[in-house]
Amino acid sequence: MEVKGVKTADDVKALIADRNSGHIKVGVFDIDGVMRGKYMSRAKFLSALKKGFGFCDVVLGWDLNDQLYDNVSYTGWHTGYPDAPVRILPGSCRELPFEDNMLFFLGEFAEAAEAICPRGVLRRVLERAGKMGISALAGFEYEFFVFEENAHSIREKRYRDLKPMAPGYFGYSVLRNSVHQEFYRALLDTCEAMDFSLEGLHEETGPGVLEGAITVDTALAAADKAALFKTFTKILAQRCGFLATFMAKWSPDWPGQSGHIHISLKDADGRAVFHDPKKPHAMSDTMRHFIAGQQRLMPEFLAMIAPTVNSFTRLIPGFWAPTEASWGIDNRTCALRAIPGGAGSQRVEYRVAAADGNPYVVLAAALASGLWGVENRIEPQDPISGNAYDQKFPKELQFPGTLWEAAQRLKKSDAARDWFGDAFVDHFAATREWEEREFRKHITDWELERYFEII
Repeated sequence: MEVKGVKTADDVKALIADRNSGHIKVGVFDIDGVMRGKYMSRAKFLSALKKGFGFCDVVLGWDLNDQLYDNVSYTGWHTGYPDAPVRILPGSCRELPFEDNMLFFLGEFAEAAEAICPRGVLRRVLERAGKMGISALAGFEYEFFVFEENAHSIREKRYRDLKPMAPGYFGYSVLRNSVHQEFYRALLDTCEAMDFSLEGLHEETGPGVLEGAITVDTALAAADKAALFKTFTKILAQRCGFLATFMAKWSPDWPGQSGHIHISLKDADGRAVFHDPKKPHAMSDTMRHFIAGQQRLMPEFLAMIAPTVNSFTRLIPGFWAPTEASWGIDNRTCALRAIPGGAGSQRVEYRVAAADGNPYVVLAAALASGLWGVENRIEPQDPISGNAYDQKFPKELQFPGTLWEAAQRLKKSDAARDWFGDAFVDHFAATREWEEREFRKHITDWELERYFEII
């Protein structure tokens, strides 16, 4: 049996028997979009395929640095960190090309953990969309910097004077992608082999920065592919002697790294619902209401979209990132770019998201806000013409200035609680508050250089 034909548990069993696989790798994504996983013996995996398996719920109760949250109720010392049940997803079957084609599967948290599982949150948004007679397509684009460094050297250098894969500005460079074609080719081949193929890969503008556009798919599959792309791009880079980062902004001297999402909707019969040739810019009423909902709720949902302290260093004027909840027709200075086209290409580009976001959480926010607009027939502001950075926006469309403020807006959002559930909102907001508090414990180089001698 071919891996791409696997859909059911019986298919999985047949594939494992056919290959006589001794071990299988399984991974789940945590709140920050980091994959946590393990190798399982054949017997253990087959048992888990039928009944699920227990994964210590600390993976939903610690941060990027494995430090335990002290402000969440789902898990902690007060619960004893028990196992959370995880279901294996047969249709996620892939081969790991650099592990002799070992089989790999995604898992998803179940039972009580499902309420805060990032993949579960997106799935519930899509199920609600289905009840509205709507399905969604999405395609993620990621920018990421690549360095001639490794996990040890960046720490030895204290993240200073890092050597990028290529120097200077040279966007869309054929020279650069030809010189480094071995890495480009390896990345393209890995993405193809693991079923998150790229429709485009090019040099972006900045030293050693690339952009990959993942082929469009149904929304849940698109988020799976985006999360896997980020994970295995970093793995491949290190295997090739490089190191890739998806930080929102690693240096004040260079543009930030985006994680844009292209979104379109279909009705129950599979017809595109954003396209209406009788309307201005061929934008249907549904597309207009969808954009309006995204615009209106973007400030309330920003903690889900810009989830790190570093995310907010990217949201400044003049660096290709939005600063307010703006929208325009084919306007890249806006947070929402309406892209006119035919029935098959009419879409909205959600440009506020950075590369550091959890794909499941960001897409859940982008879709839920738009669907809220459709449900309530919300009307958008007038589209921005020209440079959005030069425009003045009402207070309700301005972004929170910090991650802490964004977390407070999320906690107070009735729409967020309606669409994502109280358990997720409370848990996710608390983790963002933790992230901000951890940042406040540290003294930055800027503070030392500015205050140490003179103040």
